[in-house]
Parts: sequence; structure tokens; C-alpha cells
Amino acid sequence: MTKTRSPIRSNVGLKAVMAVTGILLALFLIAHMLGNLKVFTGETSFDHYAHWLRDIGKPLLPGVWFLWILRTVLVVAVVAHIVAATVLAMRARAARPVKYAHRKKVNGSYAARTMRWGGVIILLFVIYHILDLTTGTLNPVGDASKPYGNVVADFAPERWYVTLFYTLAIVAVGFHLRHGAFSAFRSLGQQTPRGERRARTAALVFAVLLCAGYLVVPFAVLTGLVS
Repeated sequence: MTKTRSPIRSNVGLKAVMAVTGILLALFLIAHMLGNLKVFTGETSFDHYAHWLRDIGKPLLPGVWFLWILRTVLVVAVVAHIVAATVLAMRARAARPVKYAHRKKVNGSYAARTMRWGGVIILLFVIYHILDLTTGTLNPVGDASKPYGNVVADFAPERWYVTLFYTLAIVAVGFHLRHGAFSAFRSLGQQTPRGERRARTAALVFAVLLCAGYLVVPFAVLTGLVS
């Protein structure tokens, strides 16, 4: 008897997992970016917003349960996204064990390479970011009651290497989002040349705006605009 593969383990199922988790992560990135931009409203406003996040769900949920539920969902989404992408990449490689002697480099191969190294950088950054601004372990201030102070101390001019690493990670996220958004638009039926041009433009604009929204904060601190 042959085993029947679960639909979610098929290529179509894995692509669906990547799409759903990708959408969840993209929505989180948008919300997180908008929250970060509140740093320009001043210390009191930003601290109030940060403390409000910890109180979401009260009194139904105790303490910071909402944040931990959100973090758990995000971790599951990230792991599922990585596993699905890895399995699909391994299957694609196994289906073509012999490399072509002459192979024209196309945008697809470039995007695939970018997604691989970009994914590694993003994963390392997420781990660092959690230890830095979530647990405060690597932050110079590391005081949960002073989120504004944590951000300012984190991207201070003398810690330019943190800003550099942050910038590299956000650029990697931008490449990742550009390719992912374009793929999503294609999956929604943008198969004509005109449709693909629009999809590429929309994906590029989305990625650039999101990257700009994230990078403006550390550079504002680095240049003294936020202090």
C-alpha cells in the first residue's frame, strides 16, 4: 500500500503555507513600523504606546499575555515559512539533479539567491532584536519601563555598528518582501505582461516604503533628530 501524502505537504500545500504565513508576517511588519514611527511624537507618547501594548486584552487576559500570544503566533509563522521554503527548495533541486551546461541568468535565479541569504540575515536579526529591545539583554539601558530610552540608547552614534546591522537586515527584508509580494500578485492572476509590470511596480513601492519607514527611526537617532 502506498502512503497518501497530506495535502499540506504537497508543493501546492507548502506554497499555500508560505503565502498565508507571508501575509501574516507582512501585516505584522506594517503594524510594527507604524508603532515605531510614534517615536517622533516624543518620549511620553511613545512610552505610553509601548505600555498600552502590554495592556491589550485586559482584564480578559492577565498581564502581557496578548503580547506572548502574538509572539507565539509569529514564531510559528516564521518557522512554518522557513520549513516550507526549505522543503520546496530541496524538492526543486532534487527534481533537477544535473546542472545545465549553459544556463541564462534570469531574475528568478537572482531573486531566489537573494531570498536565501536574506532569510539567514533576517533570522539572525530577529534573534538579536529580541535580545536587544524585547528582553533588554543586549540593550545599554535594558529597562522595560523606558522603551523610548531603550531605542535612543540602541541607535546612539557610538553604536553605529548596530545601525549598520539594522540597515542590512531591513534591506534584506525589503528584497524578501519585493519578491514575495510580486509572487503573490502573480498567484492572484497577474500573468499578462502589463499585469506583471504593475505587479513588479506595486511590490517595489511596497518594499521601499516599508524599508524607509523602518530605517528612518535609527537614522533619526543617529543624526540627533531623536534624542
